[in-house]
Amino acid sequence: MYLYEIRGILDAEVIAGKSRMDRDVEFAFGADLMSDVLAFVNERTVLLTGLTNPQVVRTAEMMDIAAIIYVRGKRPDTASLELAEENGITIMCTPFTLYTTSGILYRAGLKGIDELGAVR
Repeated sequence: MYLYEIRGILDAEVIAGKSRMDRDVEFAFGADLMSDVLAFVNERTVLLTGLTNPQVVRTAEMMDIAAIIYVRGKRPDTASLELAEENGITIMCTPFTLYTTSGILYRAGLKGIDELGAVR
């Protein structure tokens, strides 16, 4: 699924990385604990989170995450946006909760990752 499709499905606002909306992703992972992201995320993943500090972007960079989608209408600070642009990470914001966002994307065909790293 392409990031521009995700934007439409989630009624999301793209606030960084607008030129990279043609990236293709296969997985979604929702977490506010970046240690979980480090432990379980695969490539070609979008990260769903309500945590808005720069550590989220640094974690996404380390794990080659294509995009961060902030849920519940949350928005990252300027430092996080600048860091995302520097590292080629798309950032979107959606009004939906983490649970609803996950369900919408799962129903649309994105795969999830379980606690053992297996694709579901």
